Amino acid sequence: MKVGVLGAGTMGHGIAQVTAMAGHDVTLRDIEREFVENGIESIEANLQGGVERDKVSEAEKDAALDRISGTTDLEEAVGDADLVVEAVPEKMEIKRETFEDVAAFASDDAIIASNTSSLSLTEIASALDDPTRAIGLHFFNPVHIMKLVEIVIPEQADRETVDFAAEFVEGIDKVGVEVNDSPGFASSRLGVALGVEAIRMVQEGVASPRDIDTAMELGYNHPMGPIELGDVVGLDVRLGILEHLREELGERFRPPQILRQKVRAGKLGKKTGEGFYVWEDGEIVGVSGESRTARQSGSDGASGEMEDENR
Repeated sequence: MKVGVLGAGTMGHGIAQVTAMAGHDVTLRDIEREFVENGIESIEANLQGGVERDKVSEAEKDAALDRISGTTDLEEAVGDADLVVEAVPEKMEIKRETFEDVAAFASDDAIIASNTSSLSLTEIASALDDPTRAIGLHFFNPVHIMKLVEIVIPEQADRETVDFAAEFVEGIDKVGVEVNDSPGFASSRLGVALGVEAIRMVQEGVASPRDIDTAMELGYNHPMGPIELGDVVGLDVRLGILEHLREELGERFRPPQILRQKVRAGKLGKKTGEGFYVWEDGEIVGVSGESRTARQSGSDGASGEMEDENR
Protein backbone atom coordinates (compact mmCIF):
# COMPACT_ATOMS: atom_id res chain seq x y z
CA MET A 1 0.00 0.00 0.00
CA LYS A 2 0.82 3.65 -0.07
CA VAL A 3 0.55 5.21 3.36
CA GLY A 4 0.68 8.86 4.32
CA VAL A 5 1.80 9.64 7.88
CA LEU A 6 1.08 13.16 9.11
CA GLY A 7 3.38 14.40 11.85
CA ALA A 8 7.07 13.47 12.03
CA GLY A 9 7.41 13.58 15.82
CA THR A 10 7.90 10.67 18.19
CA MET A 11 4.75 8.79 17.21
CA GLY A 12 4.66 9.81 13.56
CA HIS A 13 8.15 8.74 12.64
CA GLY A 14 7.68 5.52 14.62
CA ILE A 15 4.52 4.70 12.66
CA ALA A 16 6.33 5.51 9.40
CA GLN A 17 9.21 3.21 10.36
CA VAL A 18 7.16 0.11 11.18
CA THR A 19 4.95 0.66 8.13
CA ALA A 20 7.95 0.87 5.80
CA MET A 21 9.57 -2.16 7.43
CA ALA A 22 6.38 -4.10 6.62
CA GLY A 23 6.86 -3.33 2.92
CA HIS A 24 4.57 -0.33 2.40
CA ASP A 25 5.59 2.90 0.69
CA VAL A 26 5.39 5.76 3.18
CA THR A 27 5.31 9.52 2.78
CA LEU A 28 6.08 11.31 6.05
CA ARG A 29 4.70 14.82 6.20
CA ASP A 30 5.10 17.69 8.65
CA ILE A 31 4.58 21.46 8.46
CA GLU A 32 8.30 22.33 8.38
CA ARG A 33 11.14 20.69 6.48
CA GLU A 34 13.27 20.58 9.62
CA PHE A 35 10.65 18.47 11.39
CA VAL A 36 10.52 16.03 8.49
CA GLU A 37 14.31 15.71 8.36
CA ASN A 38 14.51 15.18 12.11
CA GLY A 39 11.89 12.44 11.84
CA ILE A 40 13.75 10.61 9.10
CA GLU A 41 17.02 10.95 11.01
CA SER A 42 15.34 9.36 14.03
CA ILE A 43 14.15 6.47 11.87
CA GLU A 44 17.70 5.98 10.57
CA ALA A 45 19.05 5.99 14.12
CA ASN A 46 16.44 3.46 15.29
CA LEU A 47 17.18 1.15 12.38
CA GLN A 48 20.93 1.45 12.88
CA GLY A 49 20.43 0.55 16.53
CA GLY A 50 18.51 -2.51 15.36
CA VAL A 51 21.41 -3.49 13.11
CA GLU A 52 23.88 -3.13 15.97
CA ARG A 53 21.72 -5.35 18.18
CA ASP A 54 21.28 -7.93 15.37
CA LYS A 55 17.53 -7.26 15.27
CA VAL A 56 17.61 -5.78 11.75
CA SER A 57 19.87 -6.61 8.82
CA GLU A 58 21.63 -3.95 6.76
CA ALA A 59 19.50 -4.97 3.79
CA GLU A 60 16.29 -4.57 5.80
CA LYS A 61 17.40 -1.17 7.06
CA ASP A 62 18.24 0.06 3.56
CA ALA A 63 15.01 -1.30 2.10
CA ALA A 64 12.90 0.40 4.78
CA LEU A 65 14.64 3.74 4.28
CA ASP A 66 14.16 3.46 0.51
CA ARG A 67 10.40 3.17 1.06
CA ILE A 68 10.21 6.40 3.09
CA SER A 69 10.02 9.85 1.56
CA GLY A 70 9.43 13.17 3.30
CA THR A 71 7.47 16.28 2.38
CA THR A 72 5.78 19.38 3.74
CA ASP A 73 3.12 19.21 1.03
CA LEU A 74 -0.13 17.65 2.23
CA GLU A 75 -1.41 16.76 -1.24
CA GLU A 76 1.84 14.96 -2.02
CA ALA A 77 1.52 12.96 1.19
CA VAL A 78 -2.10 11.85 0.85
CA GLY A 79 -3.11 12.29 -2.80
CA ASP A 80 -2.55 8.65 -3.80
CA ALA A 81 -2.53 7.07 -0.34
CA ASP A 82 -4.58 3.99 0.49
CA LEU A 83 -4.28 4.83 4.17
CA VAL A 84 -3.58 8.11 5.97
CA VAL A 85 -2.54 8.08 9.63
CA GLU A 86 -2.45 11.38 11.46
CA ALA A 87 -0.12 11.81 14.45
CA VAL A 88 -0.58 15.54 14.99
CA PRO A 89 -0.85 17.23 18.44
CA GLU A 90 -3.49 15.84 20.79
CA LYS A 91 -6.05 18.64 20.42
CA MET A 92 -9.53 18.11 19.05
CA GLU A 93 -9.56 21.19 16.82
CA ILE A 94 -6.24 20.19 15.23
CA LYS A 95 -7.38 16.60 14.67
CA ARG A 96 -10.65 17.68 13.06
CA GLU A 97 -8.97 20.28 10.88
CA THR A 98 -6.42 17.68 9.76
CA PHE A 99 -9.19 15.26 8.79
CA GLU A 100 -10.94 18.00 6.80
CA ASP A 101 -7.71 18.91 5.00
CA VAL A 102 -6.92 15.29 4.21
CA ALA A 103 -10.39 14.72 2.75
CA ALA A 104 -9.81 17.60 0.33
CA PHE A 105 -6.83 15.82 -1.26
CA ALA A 106 -7.18 12.10 -0.57
CA SER A 107 -9.10 9.69 -2.79
CA ASP A 108 -12.69 8.96 -1.84
CA ASP A 109 -11.87 5.38 -0.83
CA ALA A 110 -8.79 6.15 1.28
CA ILE A 111 -9.06 5.16 4.95
CA ILE A 112 -8.26 8.00 7.33
CA ALA A 113 -6.94 7.03 10.75
CA SER A 114 -6.16 8.95 13.90
CA ASN A 115 -3.45 8.03 16.39
CA THR A 116 -5.26 9.85 19.19
CA SER A 117 -4.73 8.27 22.60
CA SER A 118 -7.90 9.57 24.26
CA LEU A 119 -9.99 11.97 22.14
CA SER A 120 -13.38 10.96 20.76
CA LEU A 121 -13.02 9.25 17.39
CA THR A 122 -16.70 9.80 16.79
CA GLU A 123 -16.21 13.56 17.05
CA ILE A 124 -13.04 13.51 14.92
CA ALA A 125 -14.76 11.37 12.25
CA SER A 126 -17.69 13.79 12.04
CA ALA A 127 -15.36 16.26 10.32
CA LEU A 128 -15.59 14.05 7.21
CA ASP A 129 -18.41 14.04 4.67
CA ASP A 130 -18.06 10.26 4.76
CA PRO A 131 -17.21 9.38 8.37
CA THR A 132 -17.56 5.65 7.70
CA ARG A 133 -13.96 5.61 6.46
CA ALA A 134 -12.52 6.96 9.73
CA ILE A 135 -10.86 4.72 12.32
CA GLY A 136 -8.57 5.00 15.32
CA LEU A 137 -5.12 3.41 15.25
CA HIS A 138 -3.64 4.09 18.67
CA PHE A 139 0.04 3.10 18.63
CA PHE A 140 2.28 2.97 21.67
CA ASN A 141 5.68 4.51 22.28
CA PRO A 142 8.24 3.41 21.19
CA VAL A 143 6.30 2.27 18.15
CA HIS A 144 9.03 0.02 16.74
CA ILE A 145 9.12 -1.98 19.99
CA MET A 146 5.59 -1.94 21.44
CA LYS A 147 3.36 -4.65 19.97
CA LEU A 148 -0.09 -3.28 20.78
CA VAL A 149 -2.31 -1.13 18.58
CA GLU A 150 -5.77 -0.17 19.77
CA ILE A 151 -8.24 -0.18 16.89
CA VAL A 152 -10.75 2.40 18.07
CA ILE A 153 -14.16 2.16 16.43
CA PRO A 154 -16.12 5.41 16.08
CA GLU A 155 -19.90 5.37 16.04
CA GLN A 156 -19.98 5.94 12.28
CA ALA A 157 -17.43 3.31 11.18
CA ASP A 158 -18.54 0.39 9.06
CA ARG A 159 -17.24 -3.16 9.33
CA GLU A 160 -15.23 -2.88 6.12
CA THR A 161 -13.18 -0.03 7.62
CA VAL A 162 -12.61 -1.95 10.84
CA ASP A 163 -11.52 -5.07 8.94
CA PHE A 164 -9.15 -2.98 6.80
CA ALA A 165 -7.57 -1.55 9.94
CA ALA A 166 -7.24 -4.96 11.56
CA GLU A 167 -5.56 -6.39 8.47
CA PHE A 168 -3.15 -3.45 8.31
CA VAL A 169 -2.20 -3.84 11.97
CA GLU A 170 -1.57 -7.56 11.58
CA GLY A 171 0.46 -6.89 8.43
CA ILE A 172 2.89 -4.59 10.26
CA ASP A 173 3.47 -7.30 12.87
CA LYS A 174 1.41 -5.69 15.64
CA VAL A 175 -1.37 -7.08 17.79
CA GLY A 176 -4.65 -5.21 17.45
CA VAL A 177 -7.43 -4.98 20.02
CA GLU A 178 -10.80 -3.55 19.02
CA VAL A 179 -12.23 -0.94 21.38
CA ASN A 180 -15.46 1.00 21.01
CA ASP A 181 -15.04 4.76 21.14
CA SER A 182 -15.22 5.88 24.77
CA PRO A 183 -13.22 8.36 26.90
CA GLY A 184 -9.65 7.14 27.17
CA PHE A 185 -10.48 3.93 25.27
CA ALA A 186 -9.10 0.97 27.24
CA SER A 187 -5.35 1.42 27.54
CA SER A 188 -5.18 5.18 28.12
CA ARG A 189 -7.94 5.13 30.70
CA LEU A 190 -6.30 2.36 32.72
CA GLY A 191 -2.74 3.59 32.18
CA VAL A 192 -3.54 7.16 33.12
CA ALA A 193 -5.41 6.01 36.24
CA LEU A 194 -2.23 4.28 37.42
CA GLY A 195 -0.02 7.20 36.37
CA VAL A 196 -2.06 9.89 38.10
CA GLU A 197 -2.15 7.95 41.37
CA ALA A 198 1.63 7.50 41.20
CA ILE A 199 2.05 11.27 40.73
CA ARG A 200 -0.24 11.93 43.69
CA MET A 201 1.94 9.61 45.78
CA VAL A 202 5.00 11.66 44.86
CA GLN A 203 3.14 14.86 45.74
CA GLU A 204 2.04 13.45 49.11
CA GLY A 205 5.51 12.19 50.01
CA VAL A 206 4.55 8.52 50.03
CA ALA A 207 7.70 7.48 48.19
CA SER A 208 10.26 8.79 45.71
CA PRO A 209 9.71 8.53 41.94
CA ARG A 210 12.46 5.91 41.74
CA ASP A 211 10.95 3.76 44.50
CA ILE A 212 7.43 3.97 43.08
CA ASP A 213 8.72 2.93 39.67
CA THR A 214 10.84 0.12 41.10
CA ALA A 215 7.83 -1.18 43.04
CA MET A 216 5.77 -1.51 39.87
CA GLU A 217 8.63 -2.86 37.76
CA LEU A 218 9.66 -5.58 40.21
CA GLY A 219 6.40 -6.14 42.06
CA TYR A 220 4.08 -6.17 39.05
CA ASN A 221 6.55 -6.94 36.26
CA HIS A 222 5.91 -3.64 34.45
CA PRO A 223 8.70 -2.94 31.94
CA MET A 224 8.68 0.72 33.00
CA GLY A 225 7.31 2.41 36.11
CA PRO A 226 4.39 4.89 35.85
CA ILE A 227 6.47 7.99 36.73
CA GLU A 228 9.14 7.22 34.15
CA LEU A 229 6.47 6.39 31.59
CA GLY A 230 4.88 9.80 32.13
CA ASP A 231 8.23 11.45 31.45
CA VAL A 232 8.67 9.38 28.28
CA VAL A 233 5.17 10.08 26.97
CA GLY A 234 5.40 13.77 27.89
CA LEU A 235 3.90 15.40 30.96
CA ASP A 236 2.02 17.86 28.77
CA VAL A 237 0.41 14.93 26.95
CA ARG A 238 -0.44 13.27 30.26
CA LEU A 239 -1.96 16.50 31.57
CA GLY A 240 -4.07 16.94 28.44
CA ILE A 241 -5.43 13.40 28.70
CA LEU A 242 -6.24 13.85 32.37
CA GLU A 243 -8.10 17.08 31.74
CA HIS A 244 -10.12 15.41 29.00
CA LEU A 245 -10.93 12.39 31.18
CA ARG A 246 -11.83 14.62 34.10
CA GLU A 247 -14.32 16.45 31.91
CA GLU A 248 -15.79 13.21 30.61
CA LEU A 249 -15.58 10.89 33.61
CA GLY A 250 -15.27 13.00 36.75
CA GLU A 251 -13.00 14.14 39.55
CA ARG A 252 -11.06 10.90 39.94
CA PHE A 253 -9.01 12.03 36.95
CA ARG A 254 -8.27 15.53 38.33
CA PRO A 255 -4.61 16.38 37.52
CA PRO A 256 -2.39 16.78 40.61
CA GLN A 257 -0.96 20.24 41.19
CA ILE A 258 2.63 19.01 40.88
CA LEU A 259 1.88 17.87 37.32
CA ARG A 260 0.47 21.29 36.43
CA GLN A 261 3.57 22.95 37.90
CA LYS A 262 5.89 20.78 35.82
CA VAL A 263 4.05 21.62 32.62
CA ARG A 264 3.93 25.35 33.42
CA ALA A 265 7.68 25.29 34.02
CA GLY A 266 8.30 23.58 30.67
CA LYS A 267 9.57 20.44 32.41
CA LEU A 268 7.78 18.01 30.16
CA GLY A 269 9.94 14.94 30.67
CA LYS A 270 12.43 13.19 28.42
CA LYS A 271 11.86 15.51 25.44
CA THR A 272 12.86 18.63 27.40
CA GLY A 273 15.55 17.02 29.57
CA GLU A 274 13.61 17.19 32.81
CA GLY A 275 10.28 16.10 34.21
CA PHE A 276 10.07 14.02 37.35
CA TYR A 277 13.50 12.78 36.34
CA VAL A 278 16.51 14.51 34.78
CA TRP A 279 17.42 13.15 31.35
CA GLU A 280 20.61 13.27 29.27
CA ASP A 281 20.97 11.60 25.87
CA GLY A 282 17.71 9.74 26.43
CA GLU A 283 18.78 8.25 29.77
CA ILE A 284 17.78 9.07 33.35
CA VAL A 285 20.66 10.69 35.24
CA GLY A 286 18.83 11.93 38.34
CA VAL A 287 15.59 12.93 40.00
CA SER A 288 14.22 16.42 39.48
CA GLY A 289 14.86 18.69 42.44
CA GLU A 290 11.36 20.03 42.09
CA SER A 291 9.86 16.61 42.74
CA ARG A 292 12.04 16.27 45.85
CA THR A 293 10.73 19.60 47.09
CA ALA A 294 7.18 18.45 46.50
CA ARG A 295 7.78 15.27 48.51
CA GLN A 296 9.13 17.31 51.40
CA SER A 297 6.17 19.71 51.35
CA GLY A 298 3.70 16.81 51.27
CA SER A 299 0.35 18.13 52.45
CA ASP A 300 1.17 21.66 51.31
CA GLY A 301 1.24 20.37 47.74
CA ALA A 302 -2.15 18.75 48.19
CA SER A 303 -3.70 21.96 49.56
CA GLY A 304 -2.16 23.85 46.65
CA GLU A 305 -3.95 21.48 44.29
CA MET A 306 -7.29 22.38 45.85
CA GLU A 307 -6.53 26.09 45.64
CA ASP A 308 -5.60 25.75 41.98
CA GLU A 309 -8.82 23.94 41.15
CA ASN A 310 -10.88 26.70 42.79
CA ARG A 311 -9.34 29.43 40.65
